[in-house]
Amino acid sequence: MSPNWKHIILVLILPVFLAACVTSSYRSNPTHLPENLPMASATRKPSPTPLPSRVPTTTTTQAPLPTETFLPTPNSTPLGGSGVILFGSNRGGSYLDLYLLDIASKQITRLTTGDSNTFPGPFSPDGNRLLFTGFGLTHSYIGVMNADGSQLQNLTQNPDVDEAFPAWSPYGQQIAFTSRRDGNNEIYLMNADGKQVKRLTNQTSDDFAPTWSPDGKQIAFVSDRGNAAGVNNLYVMDADGTHIRRLTNGPEIDYSPAWSPDGKHIAFRSHHDGPADIYLINPDGTGLVNLTNDPAEDWSPAWSPDGTLLAFQTNRDGNWEIYIMQSDGSDAVNITQDTADDQMPYWK
Repeated sequence: MSPNWKHIILVLILPVFLAACVTSSYRSNPTHLPENLPMASATRKPSPTPLPSRVPTTTTTQAPLPTETFLPTPNSTPLGGSGVILFGSNRGGSYLDLYLLDIASKQITRLTTGDSNTFPGPFSPDGNRLLFTGFGLTHSYIGVMNADGSQLQNLTQNPDVDEAFPAWSPYGQQIAFTSRRDGNNEIYLMNADGKQVKRLTNQTSDDFAPTWSPDGKQIAFVSDRGNAAGVNNLYVMDADGTHIRRLTNGPEIDYSPAWSPDGKHIAFRSHHDGPADIYLINPDGTGLVNLTNDPAEDWSPAWSPDGTLLAFQTNRDGNWEIYIMQSDGSDAVNITQDTADDQMPYWK
């Protein structure tokens, strides 16, 4: 594991950069994605430990694993509670692998298996592919695979450099991501095939966790610029890296922004003097609302395609589970219900 690793994994994605096993005040020891790319030194966050060093082979095609299970029926289901959600789980062993959950049928299909963690990323706009963060012997990388788990590829091909937080542009032609290739966490763009890499931010601080606006004109991200190291706030910039605007400006610690499908809101995780909640904010920095208001940790918000629901991970039941709730924070329901840790949801 490279010395720079500690600077990019805090909890995931996320959550945010290359996350690892986190010691929680709850029952389990969850594994986390690059959601906390830079390792923040805040006392309010769990303390990460190094990630395992190996990852599944990515140079050949991989057929989807024929592992399917069915969940117990939840007590209630929010309106519109259908669709497919990608998530990470260690239910298959010691490492985090990728799983698909069909909400309507409650069927779960395992996509990956290997000897190190694989963190989920978003589906392509057409739903045919998905991004992920994989781990090599000394670094993390941005990968892509078909939505059935086949045709894994390493897009970044940058040995000994940690990279994570991939995000598709609205038309699937570009990918925004975070990389330490220039010494600290910065946001970059590349084509969907991994070529034509362009740097968007250039600060001595850490910039990470990009998310595109639905019209492709703006990118929201997280940064500790102007703050003490590890105290992160939300920012928005034009898609070419210009006109950077600050959305939040306080001692709270913000992570994992997710732009709503209609472009009117950004959901994100924030620590305000205690466990994290899921918040909404307008793209101009107004209208801050706490959606969860729960004493547990609530992380990694993800919008349903129609914008009526939010998926998120929470340890309110003692271990990490995937919940869905209405976009106003009501009717939260546990949809994974497993003794393992289920994390980092992405809606197809």
